[in-house]
Amino acid sequence: MKSQIAGLAPTSSSPVLRETIDGIAVLTLDAPKTRNALSEAMIAGLQGELDSIRDDKSIRAVVIAASGKVYSSGHHLKELTARRADPDRGRAYFAHMMTACSTMMQTIVHLPKPVVAAVQGVATAAGCQLVATCDLAVASEQATFATPGIDIGLFCSTPMVALTRNIPRKQAMHMLLTGEPISAQRALELGLVNSVVPAGLERATAIELAKKIALKSAYTLKIGKEAFYRQADMTLADAYTYTAQVMAENMMARDAEEGIGAFIDKRAPKWEDC
Repeated sequence: MKSQIAGLAPTSSSPVLRETIDGIAVLTLDAPKTRNALSEAMIAGLQGELDSIRDDKSIRAVVIAASGKVYSSGHHLKELTARRADPDRGRAYFAHMMTACSTMMQTIVHLPKPVVAAVQGVATAAGCQLVATCDLAVASEQATFATPGIDIGLFCSTPMVALTRNIPRKQAMHMLLTGEPISAQRALELGLVNSVVPAGLERATAIELAKKIALKSAYTLKIGKEAFYRQADMTLADAYTYTAQVMAENMMARDAEEGIGAFIDKRAPKWEDC
């Protein structure tokens, strides 16, 4: 089901660019003058592209990259601050924007296709949240990550949700309470990113990773990604009960029958994505 966010629609000049490379949708945050801030237009652009990708069978994976030196600086603070002139001092707009951003992040998690972040530079606050939300992340050795809201009196509460689901709690608290940035190598050590590559290679590396995953059964990827996130919030017993049911159902799929048969016969499988 496509997400519907009232009053938040992509414009004709969306700051999100899209290209398709061998079945991989590459979405590029293209507002370098605002440090690729997650403005109203940026969030709407991402949401619109993700919604259109969901049921597009020609797209098998997604890469989210960015233009310029900054991956994303987080929420567009000037845009938010401008609404303090509203009768309610911006309360309704702030709530609306945080909900819209949270909806977009959850759309990535629930998208039935893998999403890879290609991080070329600084990723702070909600920009760091975006990286943490993607299923996988490739970072340039020049990339840095931070949740510096504490420095301006705005605790990074929504970025915290994704961050604490990626790295150990005490390390997450250190980032959240100090606002200090961490290097790409430290992000790799903590599990925030999957790999660190020389500057300029992160985009191509992320696309190649997405292509490798896209060779798998789309049906299997879909049920596997959904199961991964669902079981993560369950007790051990509930997780095993749930995933046992998922595997039993998966065994009934045409692609599982084909894949197992191909393995036994020592041949390449022919996926039907069902």
